[in-house]
Amino acid sequence: MSNFEQFSLPATLISSLNGLQITTPTPIQGATIPIALAGRDILASAQTGSGKTLAYLIPLVVKLLENPTSCAIVLTPTRELATQVQQCLKGLLGSSAPFQTVLLIGGAPMFKQIDGLRRRPRLIVGTPGRITDHLMRGSLNLKNARFLIVDEADRMLDMGFGIQLDKIAEFLPSERQTLMFSATLPPNIDKLSKKYLTNPERISVDSTHLPAPKIKQEIIRTTNGQKFTQLLEQLGQRQGSVIIFTKTKRGADHLSEELKAYGHSVNAIHGDLSQNRRNSVIRSFRDNMHRILVATDVAARGLDIPHIMHVINYDLPQCAEDYIHRIGRTGRAGAEGNALCLISPGDNSKWNAISRLMNPGQAAEEKRDLNSPRPRAGQFRGKKQFFNKARR
Repeated sequence: MSNFEQFSLPATLISSLNGLQITTPTPIQGATIPIALAGRDILASAQTGSGKTLAYLIPLVVKLLENPTSCAIVLTPTRELATQVQQCLKGLLGSSAPFQTVLLIGGAPMFKQIDGLRRRPRLIVGTPGRITDHLMRGSLNLKNARFLIVDEADRMLDMGFGIQLDKIAEFLPSERQTLMFSATLPPNIDKLSKKYLTNPERISVDSTHLPAPKIKQEIIRTTNGQKFTQLLEQLGQRQGSVIIFTKTKRGADHLSEELKAYGHSVNAIHGDLSQNRRNSVIRSFRDNMHRILVATDVAARGLDIPHIMHVINYDLPQCAEDYIHRIGRTGRAGAEGNALCLISPGDNSKWNAISRLMNPGQAAEEKRDLNSPRPRAGQFRGKKQFFNKARR
């Protein structure tokens, strides 16, 4: 598909997309939209930053316009992603929106959400915990919900939302169209899809275990004692916005304060911040009020800020798949980006798991190399390595 007109979308949607300067569908949009418009259930996987939000919002809006008595619900694992979906939706609907929407997330005032629900919104975006709260209170009625979107289903299960998903499903009509999106498709996602989807069309665009092709990846072998010094050196060499990932909330705050002491414009975001504070931090970073954002994995998914030039893994993620999502904060929508990992000796097992994920054939190659002579101590002198496939 070379343009959105080929989907026979309403003129108002085409106008909104043109106003957003979105004219050419991405591969996931080209594969998903016509099947969703045909009414099929979908289980889709795609790289982070591939445009999947519009891939489900466009057909969802069309369906709601065609079915004026129906409503829809979009479930996301994090508040940040839900907020971004809501913002994307507002841009798509324009100033004269044909129906009401509501955002239901934790950390936001319950009374305001109840007031929003009294206006009978036809599109509900939210996180499983808060939506379950409203269902149990009786403030949310899903009897007319004919469309369900489960975004980042793998992350949902990682965060322990399986019970809430089952509870929400009890309030949904059995006759509905369901679209499930997941960055990866492990066995538990296949099991989940069988619970919620009916004869789904499977869509997979590109490898979900590979980063976007224009992200230049680097690693620096260092020690725990030298890691901060290496970070300062790298920040001094790089231009543009940077997001730095740490493994703990305390680590994010500590690193942010250390960088401030060295004159850097920096802020931190993690799960212990109030929702208003998290929104404020993201807004200031998006508006270039701070060059550096130090984050835990709360920001690894759903954070869509086009001007992020560099992702630095100060701490490697606990889960190899999260590496792909972290570095996917840069190089979005075909742009160029840079990703750097600072690897200390204690990170070797984590880094090996990441390498095996991106290079499935590497394990066999390493096994063959076990009998090869090991390099002498001190033989390896280069501290920085580049490992993009295209550079091999």
